[in-house]
Amino acid sequence: MTTPLTLYYAPDNASLCVRLALLALEVPFETRLVDRNTNAQNGPVYMALNPNGLIPTLITPDGPIYETGAVLLWLADKKAGHVFPAADASGRTAGLAWLFWLSNTLHPALRMTFYPSKYIEAGSIPQLLTATRTNLLAQFTQLESRAEWLDDPHVGILHCYLAPMLRWAALYGADQSWFDLHKFPRLLAFAKRFEVTHVATQARLAEGLGDTAFSAPSPPCPPEGSAT
Repeated sequence: MTTPLTLYYAPDNASLCVRLALLALEVPFETRLVDRNTNAQNGPVYMALNPNGLIPTLITPDGPIYETGAVLLWLADKKAGHVFPAADASGRTAGLAWLFWLSNTLHPALRMTFYPSKYIEAGSIPQLLTATRTNLLAQFTQLESRAEWLDDPHVGILHCYLAPMLRWAALYGADQSWFDLHKFPRLLAFAKRFEVTHVATQARLAEGLGDTAFSAPSPPCPPEGSAT
């Protein structure tokens, strides 16, 4: 990839996962802010790139690509084997299962706790949140016990996807008391290792996430834009 890619992003949004992967791959890229303060993600310019009005979108030589998991896999396959098992590698099958689990199970459940009114009428929100948080705790328990890739010191796209979600669980939504990373020792150890990598350090500085962005996160202080 000799042509710089363009990442449409907002700080501490799902674009953070893609930024981390781009940095891990060491490919040139530019960023363009999607200003959530002005609801730019739902404006005509951005919607022409991503009709879902969701962040991120990555502009590639083949055109725009969106959906976080799809973007991560597209990037990984441009440098096969660097941040994800290559198509003929033995770890590909398990890696795909985990990538789609993060994309289709964990990420949507978290988003439901951030924006419950998008999914259900106001009177039923408390029940939705209770059930979803219970499911999320079971999902984090599954990661804690079964995700062997957590202990891999080499940064891959699974790490780039999971680390921001650990951060968001602790920061966003009407009530964060349901989630305590210290109850998941392996996840906590992963977060501490990951946040001091060169990849995470660059992303933390770019988006104003602080020194303990993933193990003990605080609200971002980005140089531009807004997380919400």
